[in-house]
Amino acid sequence: MDATRKLVIACATVIEEMLPLLPSGVGHRVLDFGLHTSPAKLRHILQDTVDDSSSQVDTIILGYGLCSQSVIGLHATRCTLVVPRVDDCISIFLGSCSAYRKQFRSEPGTYYLTKGWIEVGDSPFAEYERMVASRGPEFADRVIRLMLNNYTRLALINTGQYELERYREYARRTAERFGLRYEEIEGSTALVKKMIHGPWDDEFIVVRPGQVIQLEHFLRTAT
Repeated sequence: MDATRKLVIACATVIEEMLPLLPSGVGHRVLDFGLHTSPAKLRHILQDTVDDSSSQVDTIILGYGLCSQSVIGLHATRCTLVVPRVDDCISIFLGSCSAYRKQFRSEPGTYYLTKGWIEVGDSPFAEYERMVASRGPEFADRVIRLMLNNYTRLALINTGQYELERYREYARRTAERFGLRYEEIEGSTALVKKMIHGPWDDEFIVVRPGQVIQLEHFLRTAT
């Protein structure tokens, strides 16, 4: 397929992993990560972006997973939609659903960070600083304890896509400050590469023009 007839639509965290691998001529559009807090709004904006772009390309690759069902109901208008069959972007950063399940089985109480999450500032740790400024440290401390109640580990995912030292220092300081065990884990670009180049096998949902992404599409277990 002609690379110039593909378009990537992704959130600000996932696009960080995709940009270094995008071939020349493949366009991309980035949506605000904060839209995840409102799945209905994210779905609406995704659909508008798909509709706006579908006459210009053959295939739109969505840099999203199920993401609180925000992709459910999206219509493929005049082009094909491709979305990885994952619950959220952690599986994308780790390279597969199976890699994420392995991490979850061994360390269920893990908060994950990547360059993208650190850069967009959308984490309990960034929210803590905002609460300190607006509500004071005592209130912020109470809230962060509740937010992190079930977490014991902070894991920085190293996908090898960027210089990590700057983000490593932030993650280490953050883990120490909030009483979490710091660990750096190996990520993978395998799923990102397949998103861009294919093959779009059982790890993906492929929706042809006129079809709709349904919840049932995600119920098949990717390997």
